[in-house]
Amino acid sequence: MIALVLAGAVSFSFSVVGTRLLIGWLRANHVGQPIRSDGPQQHLSKAGTPTIGGVAIVGAATLGYLTAHVRPGLVFTRSGLFVMFLIVAAGGVGLVDDWIKVKNERNLGLSKSAKFGGLFAVAICFTLLTLNLSKPHLELSFTRYNSINWTMPAWLWVIWALLLLLGTTNAVNLTDGLDGLASGAAIQAFICYTVICFWAFRYPMYDVPHALDLAVVAVSMAASLAGFLWWNAAPAKIFMGDTGALAIGAGLAGLALLSNTQLLLPIIGGLFVYETVSVILQVASFRLFGRRIFLMAPVHHHYEHKGWDETTVVVRFWIIAGMCTVVALGIFYADFIHLGLAR
Repeated sequence: MIALVLAGAVSFSFSVVGTRLLIGWLRANHVGQPIRSDGPQQHLSKAGTPTIGGVAIVGAATLGYLTAHVRPGLVFTRSGLFVMFLIVAAGGVGLVDDWIKVKNERNLGLSKSAKFGGLFAVAICFTLLTLNLSKPHLELSFTRYNSINWTMPAWLWVIWALLLLLGTTNAVNLTDGLDGLASGAAIQAFICYTVICFWAFRYPMYDVPHALDLAVVAVSMAASLAGFLWWNAAPAKIFMGDTGALAIGAGLAGLALLSNTQLLLPIIGGLFVYETVSVILQVASFRLFGRRIFLMAPVHHHYEHKGWDETTVVVRFWIIAGMCTVVALGIFYADFIHLGLAR
């Protein structure tokens, strides 16, 4: 427990201070966010807001994770290190994308194929490292490794892991469109994984050998996001950019895979799923029927076009995200009770 508190305190402190220093440096070097001309008109005033704030998120989380291991009793594990690698590497892909945008002063960074290729390379490295060195359970899992009792062959698990990683990074990226929306929702998701992983550490029947180290990863990300949100809340002084969004999505997917809660992730990240489905439905409806379901997708822009204030949309979506995490934790605990009674 002390390791979790230490990781959280260090990550939050360095995130608050580091983000403020980053804002100053970005302003001094005129590194600002280009805004899409076809987006909501009220967002045009945000042009020039410092971006690439994900650097502070990833940096503070990494520092918090490393500092927590100073205390005796907590050791570095392959699972924890692999998830941190995943977060840093995915954030690196986002950093390249963000830098191209600000350098060219337009809202177009890496091409879709280049971004996909970068994320795919990161995902395949993580998946193969995990499969060969961390020996994860290959079962399709909901609340624990044996909750469904369907073991996948290694090649199918790799494909499943890649789909989960690529899908989650894309989902968080789509959600990052309003001040504080993605960061606030992600804080709740990472807190949820802190609880799940610490619970798995306390109860060996979950068979997550590196659960405590995974909990440290989760709390480091939650705390660093909280420090970033201090400056990212409306009106945002800085945006996380793809650097932050891709790192967040990769971290959540990595924790889901190694804590054996892959099918619980869509509930934990229910808001991210909602945003992604809105885009899929919008594109499918327009291509098939020539009609749009929403005034604009992702769905948070739909509510803006309906006249909702940006802060109203964000707070209400945070409530949705909170309800999703509560439901997920309720399901996780209910399964624990059932498992205990069954024994």
